[in-house]
Amino acid sequence: MRTRTGIRRIDWIVWSLAAVFLAYAAVAAVPPTEAAKPTAYAEECGACHTAYPARLLRPADWAVVLATLDRHFGVDASLNDTTRAAVARQLGVDPAVASAATTKAVPRITQQGWFREEHDEISAQLLRSPAVRGAANCSACHAGADRDQFDDHSVRIPR
Repeated sequence: MRTRTGIRRIDWIVWSLAAVFLAYAAVAAVPPTEAAKPTAYAEECGACHTAYPARLLRPADWAVVLATLDRHFGVDASLNDTTRAAVARQLGVDPAVASAATTKAVPRITQQGWFREEHDEISAQLLRSPAVRGAANCSACHAGADRDQFDDHSVRIPR
């Protein structure tokens, strides 16, 4: 039996299967890529806490965070100049600004107006609970926090 184009149906099937086989063979021949190397920011900052997405603070605020790493929320999280510059670039901050001394208070994501508005229905008691352990523990409620996914549909409030 022939199709409208005049090709026999069996020929069409054979050629289609051949194309699929060749495509599979081409994909299988490509060596797997090595795992993406974590960024300096994800590696350095993510070693202690969630590597918060850059969009959660303004670049000027990130510059203050980077300039005060020697007193980072009670911990000395200092970085060498090369690493600090790499982290600064990943956060959208001029590396020179990120190393300038400052006496400004370190900004907290949890104190930003947008954060308070988004979380106003969450009780202080829940935030202090063992399941959450504080407002800065994004992954307690946002399963995709480490992948910068904070949509309302995937929020799971622990009880």
